[in-house]
Amino acid sequence: MLIEFSVGNYRSFKEKVTFSMVATTLSAKDKKLDRTNLFDVDEDLKLLKSAAIYGANASGKSNLAKALGFMKWFAINSSKETQSTEKINVEHFRLSTETESEPSFFEIVFVLDGQQYRYGFEANRDRVVSEWLFYVPKVRETKLFERENNRFSISKTYKADGIQQRTRDNALFLSVSAQFNVKIAEKILEWLTSKLQIISGLNDKLYFEYTVKCLMENQNKHEIIELIKKLDLGIGEIEVGQTEITVDSFPMKFPDELKELLLKGVKGKATAVNTIHKKFDSEDNYISTELFNLNQEESKGTQKVFALAGPLVDVLKNGKILVVDELDARLHPLISIAIIQLFNSNESNPKQAQLIFMTHDTNLLSNKIFRRDQIWFTEKNRYGATDLYSLAEYKVRNDASFESDYIKGKYGAVPYVGNLDSLTETHV
Repeated sequence: MLIEFSVGNYRSFKEKVTFSMVATTLSAKDKKLDRTNLFDVDEDLKLLKSAAIYGANASGKSNLAKALGFMKWFAINSSKETQSTEKINVEHFRLSTETESEPSFFEIVFVLDGQQYRYGFEANRDRVVSEWLFYVPKVRETKLFERENNRFSISKTYKADGIQQRTRDNALFLSVSAQFNVKIAEKILEWLTSKLQIISGLNDKLYFEYTVKCLMENQNKHEIIELIKKLDLGIGEIEVGQTEITVDSFPMKFPDELKELLLKGVKGKATAVNTIHKKFDSEDNYISTELFNLNQEESKGTQKVFALAGPLVDVLKNGKILVVDELDARLHPLISIAIIQLFNSNESNPKQAQLIFMTHDTNLLSNKIFRRDQIWFTEKNRYGATDLYSLAEYKVRNDASFESDYIKGKYGAVPYVGNLDSLTETHV
């Protein structure tokens, strides 16, 4: 379960932003959604099942997902996929002289096996400047380790003494600890690997392949197909199979390298995904079925729904966290709402999976779908830095239209478009 994520230049506190899935105390109107949109971790902590992040183009929405993706990758791979001289792929904030020399800051707070952890690090292009891991065994937060450059303070509970000497300047101690079988580090990296999923709504190739793999291996096959069918795409069934590729039989144009291999007799296989539709006669009687090739004959929206179906079912069945940048791209608003309701429903989300998504779809801005603390905004300030804030910070009337007020600019986070009339003026 994700509680909180922070990113920025920590030493310059004004450049740090924090996104939180912690439910806040709201009005009676908001509390009508309490039964479905949030869940209890313990007596004091309630977490949200979903959250939407809005903002103008170039306001920093996607950067939040990218920063979380980098933190995940670096924690998992820094000890094994980087060399001692390799640069760390972080970017400082370049529009301020105050921050251009400061390290980048990343911190995540989450629940694992019923315990709360807080892990983070600061890094520049050359080295990990600091790193820390704390947890809450009972009531108070307790240190597991702290690192300041090459100085380490490690608790006995963490059981990693001596591993600090094996940690390169450009590698994370958490990552190295897991390589040397430190149980707590292994559990955290397993959580990052399997529980935290980050995908782009604009580039669905990887999760399209994941959905195909699930269907071919009968992994969640029934649930995936049922989800696609229930989203009213006119699809009756789905078939996945493999066929031999030859120059003569394959209809698509080949890259020269692939054509050369096939002409030399090197065999290959292609995976074909077909959707099955009902066929009717002139009197609307069902007579047969028709096969459509998903990639060539279905819409881009249908292709995206297919691609999303595998990750969605996996996340819901296993109580994971799904972060989707540009969820609404190529999707009808009603399909976006249906996906959100999958997470907000107690019936379809019994494992308390969480959905965090970036979007421009204002149709979703409704107090019938979201509590105010589930709606977030990103806005660039006058210095080019991103501000991140929740609608819960505003005093909003119970009968207010979130969508209308947002479009009017009452919450900020909208583009300020200049007068375009002069673009078409002619000059004599």
